[in-house]
Amino acid sequence: MSVLIVKNIKSEGPGTIEDYLKGKDIPYSILEIFDCKAEIPDLKEFTHLVVMGGPMAVYESDEHAFLSYERAIIRVFIKSGRPVLGICLGAQMIADALGAKVYPGGTQEVGWHNVDLTPEGMQDPSLSTLSVDKASYAEVFQWHGDTFDLPEKAVRISSSEAYRNQAFRYGGNVYALQFHIEVTPEIIREWFKDEKGVDIDKMLQQTDRIFPEYYKRAMNFYEKIFS
Repeated sequence: MSVLIVKNIKSEGPGTIEDYLKGKDIPYSILEIFDCKAEIPDLKEFTHLVVMGGPMAVYESDEHAFLSYERAIIRVFIKSGRPVLGICLGAQMIADALGAKVYPGGTQEVGWHNVDLTPEGMQDPSLSTLSVDKASYAEVFQWHGDTFDLPEKAVRISSSEAYRNQAFRYGGNVYALQFHIEVTPEIIREWFKDEKGVDIDKMLQQTDRIFPEYYKRAMNFYEKIFS
């Protein structure tokens, strides 16, 4: 097994995903695709693809040309039947690569929020691991303002009042999550240290309360994804 992790911006790294891979001695490579000097590796060398988040939008490919390469990489992995995990922008890129529309959602979700797990999500062997006490919801970290239509043949596995499509599965091994399963307290502190209009102290207090169990659920999720 070998995992390719695609980063869209320096600050949005793999967080607890990297913790899991290191803990299991699973080889991985990080492609900082936003860097014009980055070389695209031989995709045949990798069994899994992880696409991280970023502040840019899927529909801003003219401004961020690397998104076109990223879309092509996603399609190669999906076409070859290899597992793909997309986080936030990564999820939107998967939706786009599958032909669905991505667009502004009309409101922002920022901070810790509950999302519902659909009946299909509760039955999903991977997503169901995020359930809080086996209830049909998960407490997750959000920071996004865009959304997407559900791709054809995809299964909606999570939803919220503000965003109907919080997560979907395509086939048996492609997962797209709007929320940030990978965050750590350090990542959250770094993201919001200069962000105006956010009560960072309150957010970090919530993080300290939620993170220990969140971390365990994330590890259980990765155990399924990288099996």
